[in-house]
Amino acid sequence: MNKVTCGIAMSLDAFVAGPNQSFEKPVGDMPEDLLHHWMFDEPEKHKAELDALTDAGAFIMGSNMFGPKDRRDTSDWKGWWGDNPPYHAPVFVLSKNKRDPIDMEGGTKFIFVADGIESALSQAKNVAGNRNVSIAGGANTVNQYLAAGLIDELWLHIVPVTVGRGARLFENVPNLRMEPESCSGTKLVTHIKYRVIK
Repeated sequence: MNKVTCGIAMSLDAFVAGPNQSFEKPVGDMPEDLLHHWMFDEPEKHKAELDALTDAGAFIMGSNMFGPKDRRDTSDWKGWWGDNPPYHAPVFVLSKNKRDPIDMEGGTKFIFVADGIESALSQAKNVAGNRNVSIAGGANTVNQYLAAGLIDELWLHIVPVTVGRGARLFENVPNLRMEPESCSGTKLVTHIKYRVIK
């Protein structure tokens, strides 16, 4: 049976992006690689964690992760990732507006869901088969799924920096109890896989 997982990089103070996100500044007012440079500076040391980020039968993301406010609903916007996004599976995008699906190279298909997080999860589970469903982000989307008790495993990639303001995990998420299943890392990042106790 598939699990619902979420793997996400964050600062020590639980931010996943800075304030004022835009097309010019996708991660807001902070250095673009601040929370992700471990992926590029020492990828061989984090191969298992990097592989896990895209190892799912379906993905769910918020509209802000799909694109900035002034572009995400335009017909020519197809996400940040070019013609061949890294997902290679259906990606359900939480949206306020209905929109035709977008087929991309490599098997990625963006499907827009306008009727809430439970509907997106039900559709994702249906297409994922026995594989996991991954909540890809951003913070608001992850927080909604955590608050609803719908995430089974939370894989945190904690970078030893603070951000101070921006998009933060765990806001309006009451009474979480988690059990660590594994912990590893380097000086650049600590990986902790938690099972969410329900």
